[in-house]
Amino acid sequence: MKTFKYWQIRTIITTMIGYALFYFVRKNFSMAMPGMEADLGISKTSLGFFLTMYGLIYGMSRFINGIFADRVNARFHMATGLALCAIANFSFGFGEDIASWISGEPSGTQFTNVLILFMGITWLINGMLQGSGFPPCARLLTHWISPKELATKMSWWNTSHSIGAGLVVILCGYIMGNMGVGPNHTGAWRWCFWIPAGISFAGAIFLFVTLRDTPSSVGLPELEGTKVTLKQPAGRSTKIDAFLMEKVFANPLIWILGIANFFVYVVRFSVLDWGPTLLKQSKGVSMEHAGWIVAVFEIAGIFGMIVAGWLTDRYMKGRAHRTCVFCMMGATLFVSIFWLLPTDAPVWSIFAVLCAVGFCIYGPQALIGIAAANQATKKAAATANGLTGIFGYASTALSGVGFGYVVETYGWDFAYMAIIAMALIGTGVFLLMWKAKADGYEK
Repeated sequence: MKTFKYWQIRTIITTMIGYALFYFVRKNFSMAMPGMEADLGISKTSLGFFLTMYGLIYGMSRFINGIFADRVNARFHMATGLALCAIANFSFGFGEDIASWISGEPSGTQFTNVLILFMGITWLINGMLQGSGFPPCARLLTHWISPKELATKMSWWNTSHSIGAGLVVILCGYIMGNMGVGPNHTGAWRWCFWIPAGISFAGAIFLFVTLRDTPSSVGLPELEGTKVTLKQPAGRSTKIDAFLMEKVFANPLIWILGIANFFVYVVRFSVLDWGPTLLKQSKGVSMEHAGWIVAVFEIAGIFGMIVAGWLTDRYMKGRAHRTCVFCMMGATLFVSIFWLLPTDAPVWSIFAVLCAVGFCIYGPQALIGIAAANQATKKAAATANGLTGIFGYASTALSGVGFGYVVETYGWDFAYMAIIAMALIGTGVFLLMWKAKADGYEK
């Protein structure tokens, strides 16, 4: 049906743009970190603590929003969340001014304490609001895309966060290298929050105007082959609560996917969040080049997600968890090679190896969401992704403050070894569900 196809494509493209913009007001922090460290004297451990607390709050928010998203209109949910994230980023950029006004001094211990407190609270609020990004998308996509082609099409959709993160690190790399005051570009980090926030606020308006909810909301029939029924009687619980218990909370496959997500995200965030600092301090790369290299890491991830989704539908018969095993093996190999590159290695070799890491790690990052959505079915897809998301963002306890502490205390070599160990463990977790079915729908 041409009308359905139009709305399907429109929904995919609109949510891709919207979710990419959530990354504009999320991953800008990583590029601003070196400037915040230099201008404000914030230590790596403190910056890592920001990342960890943000990740924990975001993971919990994504879980809560997942339950919420299965019950409300995704259009309003997503657009409102993005607009509020933009406002939080605007506020964060004024942190230095607000701390100076509250403390009554432009520097000193009291100023620093107020600054860290204000920035910490503001960034945690942003983390809470960021949870309204993916869950509405999970709801929308499982209502508009058949389970038989979800891996392929959702892998294309998943490129949205790589596009968003890639574009924002390029933008912020330019900002850090060309804006601010004086030869050291003092204060440039503030514009890493203000400019992406302005773009994202405009994007929130675009989402509100363009998005619609389920096929029935525009007078179209629901997808064939997505009928779901409750196997066990509801008893005292409501039908929806019993369904969520059966398909999500009492489903061992969802928990295995969640644990695997933890290790995937440790590897991903260790490179993405610390990438600019890692490249500058352990490989001697300039900040402008570092921005482009991290962007290339994301671009390679785009191709990795697309290939992983195609392979899953073409050769694995929808069993995304099997594809993840091979992807994690590849990520382990290429992180090891990257670690062994000398500090004076040619920039092209750093580009190439980090591209290979991105290509491999973003396959599982995308496929876990697809596998969780298929196992939980369209009626609980957002909740299942919210649960696996808790594990994913709990990983920031290691990739955030843990990583920062290890680097400051033991050096970069130990940090690299830790990433490799996490990738190996993640491979083993995916192997636990090798024989699982592709989805939880009735056959």
